[in-house]
Amino acid sequence: MSATTAFPAEADSAPFGTTTGLRKGYEKHAVDAFLAHAREAFETDATALSSADVRGTAFPLVRHGYRIRDVDAALGRIEDAFAHREREQALADEGADAWVERSRTLAQEVLDRLSRERGHRFDRVGAMHYGYRVDEVDLVADKLARYLETGESLTVEQVRTVAFRMKRGGYREDQVDAVLDAMVEVLLAVG
Repeated sequence: MSATTAFPAEADSAPFGTTTGLRKGYEKHAVDAFLAHAREAFETDATALSSADVRGTAFPLVRHGYRIRDVDAALGRIEDAFAHREREQALADEGADAWVERSRTLAQEVLDRLSRERGHRFDRVGAMHYGYRVDEVDLVADKLARYLETGESLTVEQVRTVAFRMKRGGYREDQVDAVLDAMVEVLLAVG
């Protein structure tokens, strides 16, 4: 994937739509700075930024910011570009067998977690704290497990855009998010 297809054009004065009214979006300067950094890292083939770094990027929310959906779609393309380059580099450095084995090991770790009993796949927050709704997470976990076990259709975008409502006593967000990130890594590895 080339930088021209992954990154918004630098010449665009506003590469993304802007939110209006009370709706919040991503802070424009933070997004623009990250995109400039990512473009430079990609074009110079630097290892200062990885697909995981792109996936973990967060921006402040402000009124009249960039539309979240637009920026997230661009970040997905940028992550794909970095992941593709990382896969090609790993194949060249380690060989296909090592790359496949590493990806298989990660997929097995995810499957082991997702194969736990429904309602017990992740730690829970305390009764007075909010976490992800257990029933919603378990539905998604079942779909991810079916992909890993049987190859049922699943896209990276489906995993990237999953969202859960909050509930007292729900699953710990950080654990669920870590498994979703690992699942994205698996999907990008088989790319």
